[in-house]
Amino acid sequence: MLASIGTMVGCIGPESSNVSSELQPGARYQPGTEMGIYTPEQHTNYDGRFIVSASQVYHLGTLDDTSPWDHMGDDGSSVQAVGGTIELDVDERANTGTFRAELDLPEGHYVVELDRFEEFSPCQDGGIAAFLYEHGNAGCGDANWPKSLLYLAGWGWGSATLDGATLYDEHQIHFMITQGMRDRETLVVRTGTGTDAGAVNPAQMQLDFYIRSPESNERNHPTREVFDHFFAMEVTWR
Repeated sequence: MLASIGTMVGCIGPESSNVSSELQPGARYQPGTEMGIYTPEQHTNYDGRFIVSASQVYHLGTLDDTSPWDHMGDDGSSVQAVGGTIELDVDERANTGTFRAELDLPEGHYVVELDRFEEFSPCQDGGIAAFLYEHGNAGCGDANWPKSLLYLAGWGWGSATLDGATLYDEHQIHFMITQGMRDRETLVVRTGTGTDAGAVNPAQMQLDFYIRSPESNERNHPTREVFDHFFAMEVTWR
């Protein structure tokens, strides 16, 4: 039994409640948890559809920053409020749907659209995944963000326009609805809890997304030629 469960660690999918503490962290298992929850797939009424909008949007840096730059903005110093909203309507089971951000930046009217979903690692479940652990030491995703329970996340390819003109094409896009990674007031990313629970505030919810180039640039943080990063502090489910 444990051998079959072990093959699923790090991937999305229903797991047995009889999980060994010796298993490595993964998208649906974290050591030291005191509560188990049913996965979405275990609910007979789960339709897989998420309709979400987000506002109170912030941009990390600007579109015109000169390399080297830091577009993670963990210390909050490069955060600027922008107008606009983020809208998504996706089917998690079918890995289909829409993601669109329409934002009013100092540089102009900026629109990002996700054209097709794609899985870049097994824990991304075909390109859209719901109720998984990611980032930090979760065993899924990178360590650029604190570990969090992600209510919904998507990965794929898309494009961006500025004042109607194509700015980026065939760039990678990732969005995620997480627990509160940033302080409500300072917008600084939380760090260092000393526990495996992750440096997040479960009383908050936020939506992050980025569009990044396939091309790398080691001088930048993250190490991409383009990494336009936004987050929203007001998230509405419908």
